[in-house]
Order: sequence, then C-alpha cells, then structure tokens
Amino acid sequence: MTRLARPWGGLHHRLLGDPGAPRLLYANGSGSTLAEIEPLLGPWTERFHLLVFDHRGMGESDVPEAEYSMVDLADDVIALVDAVGWSTFRMIGVSFGGMVAQHVAARVPKRVERLVLACTSSGGAGGSSYPLHELQSLPPDEQARRLPLILDTRFTPEFVERDELARLILGARRRPPEGERSRGLTLQMKARSGHDAWDLLGSIGCPVLVAAGATDGLAPPVNSLRMMERLPRATYREFEGGHMFMWQDRAAVPMLVDFLANDGDRAPVR
Repeated sequence: MTRLARPWGGLHHRLLGDPGAPRLLYANGSGSTLAEIEPLLGPWTERFHLLVFDHRGMGESDVPEAEYSMVDLADDVIALVDAVGWSTFRMIGVSFGGMVAQHVAARVPKRVERLVLACTSSGGAGGSSYPLHELQSLPPDEQARRLPLILDTRFTPEFVERDELARLILGARRRPPEGERSRGLTLQMKARSGHDAWDLLGSIGCPVLVAAGATDGLAPPVNSLRMMERLPRATYREFEGGHMFMWQDRAAVPMLVDFLANDGDRAPVR
C-alpha cells in the first residue's frame, strides 16, 4: 500500500461551545460529515468546548490521493488537537469514529482524560462491525434492502411501518457522494476494513464508557462487551435501539454527556 506522510493536512473543523468548559473531541461515523451532525450537537456544546471535524476525504476536508490506514486517521486527530492547542482532552467516538478513537487513545494515552466508545468494535479477536465496504459495492436497490436490518435488527418492513422513529431514521439516509467525494468514501471504507485495535485496548488507561444499542446489527453488543472486558478502566451501558441508539433512547445522550463531564473516576480498575 502507498502510504501518505502523516499527519494529513486540510482537516475541516470547528470549535463550538464555551472555551472555558471541558475540552471534548467528537469523532463521527462512516461517511458522515460535520455539516450533517452539527444540528445534533446541542447537548454537547452546552457542557463542553467541542471540537468537531470532517475525516480526511469527507465533507469539506481534502480528499487524499493514496490509501491510508486507521493509524493515519488517528494521527490526523492528534495533529488537529495539537493545532488547536489542546494538551489534554476528552473524546467521544461514534461508530467509525469509535474505531479511530481507540487508536488515538492508545497512541497518546496520557492526553485522553475520558473516553466514550459508542456503537463500535475493536476489530481483530474482539469482533468487527458489519463490512460496509461490501455493502457499498452492491447495487443501490440491494443496499436499500439490506440496510434496515443492519442498522437495527428489529427493522423488518412490518416494524418500520408502525414505528415513526424507524421511518425517520431510514428516511434520513444521505445521498451517495459523487466524483471526488465518492472516491473519498471508498478510501475511508478501505481503511475501515483493516481496523484492528484489539491488541491496543490494554494500553488505554483512562476511564472509558462503552455504549451499545441492544439491537444494533452493525456493531453488535457482544463486540462492545468484549472491548469492555479488555479495557482496564471501562464500564458498559446498553441502550434501547440499534446503531442509532443515541437518537432512539432518550436516556443515552444525557448519560454519555454526564460521564464525559465527570471529573471523578467512576470506572473500575480491573
């Protein structure tokens, strides 16, 4: 594989919220952009000085020419927090962002104060999330047929017909990117397919909350339980819903916010 010089420049980012509040880095999921998630960030900007960004090749960040790895993405994040002057920070990684976050916390363990890993997987012996690169290669109608049960194992046609939130979640699917942005997504899917942080989890020493959706078909709860058992100072919480449990279970975001805002240490040392 041709490797890029690390770290990657040109990451589009924003700082939101009170500069005097605890510093929180938010790493979003596969194919998502800062513009898409920004309307959902209110609960986070109320409690944190929030740093949000587009992964390389996504949104308004530059599309690289060559393939890259998850380690490269972690180095992007470390360079970004360096650029904004953060010596230490808290972090939430959602789905693909949780994969990146595992590598970040393992590379700079003394800088990450608290960590939430939401609807994600370690890869390797801890189990992998659904292979989205394979889904991406299918015709659009086949992707549309398979996606509901990947997002939430309850999402049969009958369930979706009677559940308004399920219809909203499925109706909010983004349009496939085109041109350079399509190539950027393909590169991201390639890096994601090689994710394996299993052997790194033991080096993440900060308090960690591992959060899963009970009916998530993309990042099954069993993967989160394996991560929790591997992390030295982790707790596990399972919420109602699937891969979008943060929007399906009203208790989820307040609990994640409270965990990250806490200055104590409630996570057990095992």
